[in-house]
Amino acid sequence: MEHYPVLLRESIELLDVQPDGIYVEATCGLGNHSRAIAAKLTTGKLYACDRDAESLAKARANSEEFVDRIEFVHVKFSDLQSEMKKRGVGRVNGVLADLGVSRYQLTSAERGFSFQNDGDLDMRMDRAEGQTAADIVNFTAERQLADWIYQLGEERSSRQIAAAILRARPIRSTLHLAGVIASATRRAGKLNPATKTFMALRQLVNEEPEELDALLTAAPLLTAPEGRIAMISFMSLEDRRVKRAFQALAREGRAEILTKHVVVPSDEEVYSNSASRSAKLRALRMLQ
Repeated sequence: MEHYPVLLRESIELLDVQPDGIYVEATCGLGNHSRAIAAKLTTGKLYACDRDAESLAKARANSEEFVDRIEFVHVKFSDLQSEMKKRGVGRVNGVLADLGVSRYQLTSAERGFSFQNDGDLDMRMDRAEGQTAADIVNFTAERQLADWIYQLGEERSSRQIAAAILRARPIRSTLHLAGVIASATRRAGKLNPATKTFMALRQLVNEEPEELDALLTAAPLLTAPEGRIAMISFMSLEDRRVKRAFQALAREGRAEILTKHVVVPSDEEVYSNSASRSAKLRALRMLQ
């Protein structure tokens, strides 16, 4: 299974990797950005982190030639700072986070992230803990479900979708849910009618807004003066959170924003990897 790292060259350049530096990749996925960072290190070290243990195992297998430069860490954003402290890591030279879902997660039917194949409605990044998407769609009150779908998925048909879900309970699988959503919206266009609802459910299951806020708090505290923070987002809600957090750091005199204009993929990258089309990269340099 091939995975295309998004904005790889641009993010590594903005991270300004030093050969003897210490770096944290908060979302290593299958390890493509990790490999690019490790390739620039000599005496330095990378802590490649992810809350998905299955992706972490694949990243380790994909990075065997850099085993002396990478330490893989199973951790979510809200525990990142304490985990680094446990490992004796002080302030680092850079933090990178790619906030997207990996191709491996999307194409593994049993993970339940996608409606491309039928599978259990799971959607957990860490399958060892937490509620599943099935728990949410089958046991949440209609109004609350509609509010979540609207707020996190920016889905204007959230009321109709929530009502249809309640009528169809129990929802048994990803394709069952996708069919219920399609019947409620009957919307034509390139975007599958289920896309926004699935996106909202994934965020709910993994508490993504809260976890991102935790990362945006931890990253500046982890990063030393002159160190860099780079973040790649794929959803407008995420990008707005990153943008506002970076602007606040700049106003406080704690950081300098390096991306006055958000960095997006080139036409060539979008042509070779259409999934990159919504990616946005922002970076800053810590001053204190």
